[in-house]
Amino acid sequence: MNVTVNARHMDITDAIREYVEKKVAKLPKYYDNIDSIQVVLDMEGGQPAVEIVAHARRRQVFVAHHRVDNSNGRDGDMYNAVDGCVEKAAEQIRRHKDKVRDRHVDKPDS
Repeated sequence: MNVTVNARHMDITDAIREYVEKKVAKLPKYYDNIDSIQVVLDMEGGQPAVEIVAHARRRQVFVAHHRVDNSNGRDGDMYNAVDGCVEKAAEQIRRHKDKVRDRHVDKPDS
């Protein structure tokens, strides 16, 4: 599986790159057919945002976005944004796998 980490409006430290790669490496456990994952880290207006695009076989693409809002006084950093985006991507992939699995279940005759 190929993992690409890019950044907009910021520089990526080695620590954040390793953290992102460690987190997205867990996504194939939800769906085996994932071929590549692109992660875009963005720091626009002082708010960290993350986008994950996972490409799977049969032209399936899973896209998750997460932006941490600092306006309500909560502490938001890039690590929280990565965690939130990975959770969204994992849920989307898990729901897709459940749909595919349910579609192929033999239904009993009524």
